[in-house]
Amino acid sequence: MNYHNVKFEASYGTSEQLPASDLPEIAFAGRSNVGKSSMINKLFNRKQLARVSCVPGKTATINFFHVDGIRFVDLPGYGYAKVSKGEKRRWAELIEGYFAQDRNLQLVFQLIDMRHPPTADDLMMVNFLIDHEFPFVVILTKRDKLSLKQQQERLDALRSELPCADQITMIPFSSEKGDGVDAVKEIIAEIEAECAADAAE
Repeated sequence: MNYHNVKFEASYGTSEQLPASDLPEIAFAGRSNVGKSSMINKLFNRKQLARVSCVPGKTATINFFHVDGIRFVDLPGYGYAKVSKGEKRRWAELIEGYFAQDRNLQLVFQLIDMRHPPTADDLMMVNFLIDHEFPFVVILTKRDKLSLKQQQERLDALRSELPCADQITMIPFSSEKGDGVDAVKEIIAEIEAECAADAAE
């Protein structure tokens, strides 16, 4: 995959607006301010591909990007308290509406801040993915904010904090230093190869 070929396609504010799923999709999910936009920008080596805001809760749409036959889906951040109940409901409808559709979803990158235990919303999201059997990988963001000792302590703690932790792939990630980018790209390459093989059959 040539990551330089990435193109922004469109943003959607309600699940009813979402186009039909005609390509394999990889989604990014996580709470507001977990570093989702920063991860996407680092992955594609673009500074402004996904909008990074100092104010959590600004991503209020589902954003679609396309590169080499795979669609990348930036879901709205969840769990930000300082928005209206109506706006929270709209975000929930967007996220739930996306997953409820018959989409060609290959993988979800579920982002969790490595510095802290998973929030109640994080756990709800992980349990949702498990219950509905969506394939997912946990990306532990902001790795660079912790020492190596602290990173190991958090990894050890996550084994008891996350459900089915022994069956979950976890990748410590830093958008600042690029830690974890190669591991994420390896997973995407595997999906790309599987999709190509399926298309050839």
